[in-house]
Amino acid sequence: MSLPLNPPGGRRAGWFAATAALLLSAPAVADDGGKVQFNRDIRPIFSETCFACHGPDSAARKADLRLDKRADAITAGAIAPGKLDESELVARIDSADGDEMMPPPASKKTLTAEQKAVLKRWVAEGAEYEPHWSLIAPKRPEPPKVKDLAWGKTPIDRFILAELERRGLRPAPEADRRTLARRASLDLTGLPPEPADVEAFVDDKSANAYEKLVDKYLASPRWGEHRARYWLDAARYADTHGIHIDNYREMWSYRDWVIAAFNKNVPFDRFTVEQLAGDLLPNTTLEQRIATGFNRCNITTNEGGAIDEEYLVLYTRDRTETVSQVFLGMTAGCAVCHDHKFDPLSQREFYELAAFFNNTTQAAMDGNIKDTPPTVFVPAEPDRARLSSLTAERDATRRDVDARKAAARAEFDKFLAAATPDSIARLMPTKGQTLQFALDSRDATKPPKRDPGPAIELAEAGDFERDKGFSFGAWVRPTKDGQGGAILARMDDQHDFRGWDLWLEGGKVGSHIIHKWQDDALKAVATTPIKTGVWTHVLVTYDGSSKAAGIKVYYDGVAQKTQVTADSLKGTIKAQVPLKVGQRHSTSRLLDETLIHDVRAFGRTLSPDEVKSLFGTTRTYDLVAKPAKERPAAEVDQTFGWWLGAYDKPSQDLLARKAKLDGEEAAIKSRGTIAHVMNEKPQPPMAFILNRGDYDKRKDSVKADTPDCLPPLPSDLPRNRLGLAQWLLRPEHPLTARV
Repeated sequence: MSLPLNPPGGRRAGWFAATAALLLSAPAVADDGGKVQFNRDIRPIFSETCFACHGPDSAARKADLRLDKRADAITAGAIAPGKLDESELVARIDSADGDEMMPPPASKKTLTAEQKAVLKRWVAEGAEYEPHWSLIAPKRPEPPKVKDLAWGKTPIDRFILAELERRGLRPAPEADRRTLARRASLDLTGLPPEPADVEAFVDDKSANAYEKLVDKYLASPRWGEHRARYWLDAARYADTHGIHIDNYREMWSYRDWVIAAFNKNVPFDRFTVEQLAGDLLPNTTLEQRIATGFNRCNITTNEGGAIDEEYLVLYTRDRTETVSQVFLGMTAGCAVCHDHKFDPLSQREFYELAAFFNNTTQAAMDGNIKDTPPTVFVPAEPDRARLSSLTAERDATRRDVDARKAAARAEFDKFLAAATPDSIARLMPTKGQTLQFALDSRDATKPPKRDPGPAIELAEAGDFERDKGFSFGAWVRPTKDGQGGAILARMDDQHDFRGWDLWLEGGKVGSHIIHKWQDDALKAVATTPIKTGVWTHVLVTYDGSSKAAGIKVYYDGVAQKTQVTADSLKGTIKAQVPLKVGQRHSTSRLLDETLIHDVRAFGRTLSPDEVKSLFGTTRTYDLVAKPAKERPAAEVDQTFGWWLGAYDKPSQDLLARKAKLDGEEAAIKSRGTIAHVMNEKPQPPMAFILNRGDYDKRKDSVKADTPDCLPPLPSDLPRNRLGLAQWLLRPEHPLTARV
C-alpha cells in the first residue's frame, strides 16, 4: 500500500514521524536466507570500497570501469551474471596479489569475509541492480515483531522499539506531564505553553488527555503560523525583490494562504496542485490564484544593463530547481550545464522539466515596483462577500446609466437646438468672478486668431491675498510635449517671486502661491500631464488656509492628484505688478508654444460642482456659437455628457448612485492587498537546451516532460504545470511522499 499523502483526522503530528519511521535503515548484509538485494546489501559495499575509483566521477575513474551501472560493468567484464569464474570482480576480491587485489592496498580499505561472500552470492544470483532506493515507490511494510508488546501505542512505536531491541536498548521512561506539555506546545506551535493549559493537562485524568492537548494545539492558529515558517523557507518566500535595490513587493497574501492551509488541514495533494498550478484549474478561485505565489517568490531585478533573456532563463531555472528540491528532494541544478554526475538526470531532462515553468507572462524586469504583473487584487476577508455583490450592483447601475443616456438623447437634442450663446452664458457660475478674458477661438481645427506678441497685461486683476480663497483657470492647448511656463500669473519674479500663478511644468498643471520663494511659499502640481494638441479646461482653487492641501487642480472639471513641493506660507502674496497672461511678470513665457483661451478668475473658492459647471458651460458656449451644421459630432457628444450630469435629474440620481458604489469599491480596495500570481501563455510550453547553461547558447528545443528515471507523465494529463503537479502525486511516484 502506498503512503497516504495526507493523514486522516487530526493525526497530523504523527504523520511526519510516520514517514521517517518507514525509512529506518535495514541491516547492511542479507542474513535472512532470501535473495541478495542490491540496495540493501551491495550498494553500501560498493559505495564504501569501489565507487571512488569505479563510480560516476569521470575525473577520478580508473581503468575506464564503472560499477555503478550494470551494463558498463558487464561490458567491461567485471561482472558475468550467474558466472563466478568469468567475473573479474570475483577474481580481484579473492586475489592476494597486491597488484591485482581489490580494493587495492593503497586505498586502505578492505572487504570482510562476509562482504566477499555476499558479493559472490549476488553475482551467482544474476547480479541484478536496483535504482537508488529513493526512486522505488515505497510500500507500507508490516510492523516488525517486538518482544515488549505492551510498550507500543501505535504501529510506528513498533518500528522504533524493534530497532532499540536490536541494539540491546530500552525505551526511556515517559516524561512527566509538565515536560510533555512543554514539548508538545513548542513542537506544534513554536511557543511555550500557557500555564493554565499545563495545569489543566496535569489534572486531566482521562485516558486521552494527551490526545486532547495535542488537538488543542493543532486547533490553534499558532499551529499554521509555526508550520508555515518551514514551508515558506522552502518556497524562498520574501517581501523584497532580492537584488538590485531590493525593492519591497507585497507577497503577504501568499504567506497568509500557506498559514490558512495548515490551519484548515488542507489535503497535501490539493496543497501541491494549487501552489504549482492553481491558475490552470477549471473555474479557478481567488484563493487558488493566490496559491500560485509559490512560483513568484523568485528573486527578480530591474537593474540597468540587465538582459531580459538572461533573467527569463534564471527565473525558469529557479522555479525548476525549487520544485525539484521541495517535491522531489533532488538537486537538479547540476544538470543545468551537463548530465548529472550522481543522480540519473540528464541535461536534456532538466530543460524538459524547465519547460513547464518557461511559459509565464511575467516580464524579465520587475520595474522596481511592488506590484509586478501578473497580479490580482485581494480584498480583506470581511470585504469579499460585499465586493462580489458590489460588482453586480455596479454593473446593473452602469446598464441603467446607459439606458437613461439612450432615452435622454432626444431631450438633449431639443435643449441644444434651442440654446444660444446668451442662454448658455446665463448658466455659467459668475458669483465672485473678477476676470473673464477671451483670447483665441477654442476651435481645434483653426489656427489662433491672434499673434502671441507681447503678453497681455491686466493691471487690476488677480490682486489676491493668502488668507482669502480664490480660483483661476483657462482653456489650454499645448502644441508640444513637456511644455512649461506660466499660463497666467500675478507674480513679481524679480522680487522673491511674490504672488501667484497658474503654472505648466512638464505638461502638468499646478500653482505657486508665494511670499518669498522657497521658504515662505506653497506649491502643488498635478501628477499627470494634460494632452498635447487637445484643448483642456484647467482650473485651480485655493481655500485661503495657507496650506498646500488647500490647493486643488482640476482638468475638465475632474480633481487631480497633486504633488506638493512647498508647504509653508506666512507672509502676504500681494505683488506690485500686473496680472499677465502667458508668462510671469518678466520670465517663464508660454504663449509662443501654448494656446490659451477664456481666462477666468474668482475672488472665492469654487466648489467641485461649480468647477464642473464652468467646464461644461464654457465648452457648450463655444459649441452653440457655431451654426448647427458646423458643430463637430465629438463635441456634441461631450456636451451631452455634461448635460446629463448637470440638468437631467434621472441621470443625476443614477450617477450619484454609481459614485457611491465607486466610493465603496475604492474603500474596499484601500483595505485590500494584491497577490503575485502565475499566468500561462496560450502556446504549449517549451525550452531550449543551453550549452553549459549559457542563456545565449541555445541548442535543441525540447517540450515539457518528466525525467526518465521516474514514472512517465501519463498521456491523459496536460503537459503544463497542472499536469506536472498531478504527476507528482501519482501513487506510483517514489519521491513526493518521501520528501
